Amino acid sequence: MTNLLPVLFLQSNAAPSAGANAMAAGALIVWAVALLFFVAVGWKIFVKAGQPGWAAIVPIYNIIVLMKVVGKPAWWFVLMFIPVVNFVIAIIVSIELAKRFGKGVGFGLGLAFLGIIFAPILAFGSAQYQPAA
Repeated sequence: MTNLLPVLFLQSNAAPSAGANAMAAGALIVWAVALLFFVAVGWKIFVKAGQPGWAAIVPIYNIIVLMKVVGKPAWWFVLMFIPVVNFVIAIIVSIELAKRFGKGVGFGLGLAFLGIIFAPILAFGSAQYQPAA
């Protein structure tokens, strides 16, 4: 019976191969580079909007600061935790963010659905933050 336990629970006593370790290390490096890239993008967008850049790396506070940047009440961050509602709020906030930087609704939809492309354009491009009147 003891010989069946590893089979029943799909466990293996074999050590991971060198190839598996190399793949895991490569995945970790790719993840770290992507994380640093998005921290830089968020930091730059916040700085352009006159907010502290470090706010981009603080969970929950970054959403509150984003709401301030787009001119929405801070309590809207609660809506980001409600399923389905968060999807709609993310689209609204993306469109408002694009408008604050002088871009159109199409760019805002690009931010919402293709943020990996549009957020760096917003961060490192020539767009200037335009606070609400």
